[in-house]
Amino acid sequence: MDTTDTTGILDEALQRLHASGPERLGRLTNHAPMAVEALAAHGQARSVHRWLDQYARKLEDFPPRVEPVTAANWRAALGDPSRAADWIDHFERQLADHPWREVLARWWPRLLPGLYGGSTHPVIRVGHAVRTLLSGGEATGPRLAELAHGLGYWAARHRPVAALATLPGVLSGAAAALDAVPPIALQDGGFPARLDRVTALPAWAVGVTRPQEAADRLAELVRAATHRYAAYGHGEETMLVHAATAPNAVLRALPALPPDLWPAGLRAAWTASAAVTAMYAPTEPAACTPPGTLTPEEVFERALAHGDEHVIKLADTALDVGDAPALAAALRAMELSAPLG
Repeated sequence: MDTTDTTGILDEALQRLHASGPERLGRLTNHAPMAVEALAAHGQARSVHRWLDQYARKLEDFPPRVEPVTAANWRAALGDPSRAADWIDHFERQLADHPWREVLARWWPRLLPGLYGGSTHPVIRVGHAVRTLLSGGEATGPRLAELAHGLGYWAARHRPVAALATLPGVLSGAAAALDAVPPIALQDGGFPARLDRVTALPAWAVGVTRPQEAADRLAELVRAATHRYAAYGHGEETMLVHAATAPNAVLRALPALPPDLWPAGLRAAWTASAAVTAMYAPTEPAACTPPGTLTPEEVFERALAHGDEHVIKLADTALDVGDAPALAAALRAMELSAPLG
């Protein structure tokens, strides 16, 4: 798929959004940069500003600055949400002075252990930003700034997971591995509280060291998690989207990263997808019968008409997967989610 937007609308939208912070109400993510990138990537640039007008009530002003992040103090600032503006400023300076791939490769191993902060939204935002920069168009100021915002948000919300036990058994495929994930004992509360209750996961991604195998397994995980949403999305229609979109964000970043970093990306993505499954998936599947046969373009047009940001992002990932079960999952998300209004 050609994701190059030659209209300039995506750059306009990103400039408009960079006056806003990465969150609202102190905990809810600003999804607009991710959604507008997905719209532009799928030929819907003409709808970007109209969608943003609807979403604008969910935006908050850019947060205040505390003190600059530097080479001497960055470790102390890592994982401090109050330092989001400082982190974004830091990455804007880094990207002004160094090639963006170099900055991404330097910070990827530093940030990857904290992929789970912000309900995985920061890495998803980075994945969208990287896709745009890899699309073949010019690395414009707004697109580089979007990468800075994504990396800065990730650094501010950096949150590692506690050491997880490995469940016994050898699982050959991602679908079987997700099926084997045990639900946490008490599925209530917010994302951080639930994540603390995840203590053991299947060892599906352990031991992978070859970069290409890591990339192949990551693509398999994205496919399996997307397919699974159709039957299990009713457990939590919003949060279970991230079981697919978080690993897909890592997959999108791989071509911009040195191959020796790919296996660690697989392991972190598997932990995120499996943890979200443990935290939110119901014990029993539900029947899902998609309404007729639709083309990928028609499915994405329906997602745009629905308007919910998570619906748009899951449809975006479903089109990456590209098969009928993935499209069915996107349609299921539309059934389960309230439209943007």
